[in-house]
Amino acid sequence: MSTHKRHLTRRRVLGASAIGVAATGAAVAGGAGLLSSASAAAFGYSDDGRNYVVDTGASLVFKVSKTTGDLTSLAYKGKEYEGYGGKHSHVESGLGASTVTIRQTGSTILIKVVHGAITQWYAARSGQNNVYLWTHKADASFTATRFIVRLKPGMFPNEGPDSWIEASDKVIEAGDVWRRADGTTHSKHYSGKRVIDYDHIGFTTGSVGLWIVRSNHEKASGGPFYRSLLRHSNDLGAGLYEILHYNQAQTEPERFGLQGPYVLAFTDGGAPSSSLSHDKLDTSWVDGLGITGWVGRAGRGKVAGVGLKGMDAKYAYTVGFANADAQYWAKAAAGTGAFSCKGMLPGTYTLTVHKGELAVHTQSVKVTAGGTTALNSITLTGDPSTARTLWRLGDWDGTPGEFKNATLMTYAHPSDARAAKWTGNVTIGSGDAAKSFPAYLWKDVNDGVLVYFRLTKEQAAAAHTLRVGVTDAFANGRPRVTVNDWVSPVPAAPSQPSTRSLTTGSYRGNNHTFTFNVPATAWKTDASQYNVLKLNIVSGSSGTAYLSPGTSFDCIDLLA
Repeated sequence: MSTHKRHLTRRRVLGASAIGVAATGAAVAGGAGLLSSASAAAFGYSDDGRNYVVDTGASLVFKVSKTTGDLTSLAYKGKEYEGYGGKHSHVESGLGASTVTIRQTGSTILIKVVHGAITQWYAARSGQNNVYLWTHKADASFTATRFIVRLKPGMFPNEGPDSWIEASDKVIEAGDVWRRADGTTHSKHYSGKRVIDYDHIGFTTGSVGLWIVRSNHEKASGGPFYRSLLRHSNDLGAGLYEILHYNQAQTEPERFGLQGPYVLAFTDGGAPSSSLSHDKLDTSWVDGLGITGWVGRAGRGKVAGVGLKGMDAKYAYTVGFANADAQYWAKAAAGTGAFSCKGMLPGTYTLTVHKGELAVHTQSVKVTAGGTTALNSITLTGDPSTARTLWRLGDWDGTPGEFKNATLMTYAHPSDARAAKWTGNVTIGSGDAAKSFPAYLWKDVNDGVLVYFRLTKEQAAAAHTLRVGVTDAFANGRPRVTVNDWVSPVPAAPSQPSTRSLTTGSYRGNNHTFTFNVPATAWKTDASQYNVLKLNIVSGSSGTAYLSPGTSFDCIDLLA
């Protein structure tokens, strides 16, 4: 029965029984190229009654179900890799009854799978150990967009923060976070990678590698710093993901249309060829295949910027482009800030310059098909770090990176045995105070952290603005401050993702700055005495432990 007209829950779509996620496979030296040395004489397809069987003419033979469009077999050098738990590989959690067709055009075999709002394509190229995939989604009748490659247990090493052992590890949160006997935590969420950080994800034994080379994510949502599922493994099987929309930690509306190609690639143990990367892949052969929504190189444009003025040399800068239909980004060159972004769909975009992950400039830019939009140097005027301060904890970069436990939280649960205690107070001027300040604050865990600082007599004679920057929040958690005997009003809750983030490897939400105007009467008049800043989490919601209302910090400072 067709299910495309009913909204599926996130748990259903992402597969309640799917066993994990995992992190990017490290690039291994000696990656295989596009073409196999094997003869392409066997290239072609057949029908075994239940599946279309595609022989790539190299070392890979794969099968696609004629009734569901599932990828039901991946046999590399005669060895089967596909499937676990009675499930196969597919878009979403499987489409069910679908219309599946196949045709060969020269050196390309294309399989088309249609089920309501989703159309999935598989392509093989003669002599290549690759499967090229596209997903076209027309509306929100499915709540997520992903392709999962399910792999038999024991085919690859079961290791990494995104791996676990179902036979012995214990579930500690929501059925998808596990604790080992040594106190370390593991989950499919703990990739530790942002989209901008990887081109491929996978597994290797050293002699066989299986990878997904991601698409350019132009129709995905969340931008360059979004974190999501990449892979997982355990004693019951393993999986690789291409996540195109996932209703967790989302900061943008979903985009619809064609995603791809993303590439499933087998190698002899090395990383996939760099020529498969989305920014290098030759897709001229796709132009005549009739894939719905496909726009070739001739229908795309480019933006090139001379540079950025006012950069902080300590940080990397990224230039993002986004509108309702597409998103792109480019890394700015160190020193000059020059950038170039090619392969963009025509349209008007909001250009955003990020210092680290913090937006410090926005403007509009128009892209035309076949053209290059040239931009003069952009002067950055929106960096809050340029303001004069009496003291500062951390820095304004859109991340909690300078604070306690920040790095660990991208690949572990806050309760992990490796985490430093979340409690403890901070004294300004005593070494690197930021390292003592918690990256996250929860109402039920470490509420009421204290920051001690002194002011001179002249400084205490005036009112000052206290800024508290956050990167994300759970359950509308937000900071309310007390300075000595002065208590701030309760601030309004900014817009943030409604799903778990702080316990699933991501601090990425909507950067927001709370400003508190502290009157002169709040300060200690004796310069030898410490002023005490207290931060409490307030929320209209409730919860316990690490699922109580909370927030993640970017920076805290007191303006001069």
